[in-house]
Amino acid sequence: MDDHLTPILMVHGIDDTGARFRNLKNHLQKKGFNHLETMDIVPPDGSLPIEEMAFQVAKKVESILSTLHSIQLDIVAYSMGTLVVRHFIQMMGGDRRIRRFVSIAGPHHGTLTAYLRQNTACRQMRPGSDFLKKLNQDRNWLQKVRVYSFLTLFDLMIFPCITSILPGATNRLFFSPIHPLTVSDPWVMDGVVRALRHE
Repeated sequence: MDDHLTPILMVHGIDDTGARFRNLKNHLQKKGFNHLETMDIVPPDGSLPIEEMAFQVAKKVESILSTLHSIQLDIVAYSMGTLVVRHFIQMMGGDRRIRRFVSIAGPHHGTLTAYLRQNTACRQMRPGSDFLKKLNQDRNWLQKVRVYSFLTLFDLMIFPCITSILPGATNRLFFSPIHPLTVSDPWVMDGVVRALRHE
C-alpha cells in the first residue's frame, strides 16, 4: 500500500488527549498523508493498567481498518502511549495489524519520574517493573513491525532519556526541548514523516 494511503493512528500519553497531536497532524496533512486519526484514552490519568488501555487501542484500530477496508495501519505514539501500543502489538496480536510504529519519548525501559505517582500505570512504568521485563523479553515483534524510537537529551520526564532507546529499532536522537513540546518539535515532525515514508 502507498505510504500516503496507509491509515495513521496517534496515541497520546498520560494526562493528555489526542489534541496533543494537532500540530503533527497538520504537518502530516501538508505532506500528503490522508487518513489521520487520533484517540482519547479514557481515563487518561494512568489509573488503568496499561493492558486495559491497550484494549482501547485495539478497538480503535479495528474500527479504522473496518471503516477504510484496510489491512494494516501505522501508529505514532507518545510517552506512556508507546507502552500501551507495544502491549497491543506484542501481546494482543497487533503485529498483524501494524505496519510501522513510531515511538516519541517512550519510557521503554522505565522512567524514574514514575516514582512520583502511585497509580497503576506509573508503577508499571518504573524501571525493572514486571510489566517492562515481560515486554522487553520479547524481541520477535521487531522482525514483524518496522519500529522507530525518537528521544531527546532534554527530556526530564522520561529520565534518563536513554530509556527511550529500543534495541533492534531505528533509534533517532533529537535536541527538542522539554517533554510536552517534543511532539510539536519541527525536527521530530519531519522525522515522523521520514519514518512513515521509510526514508
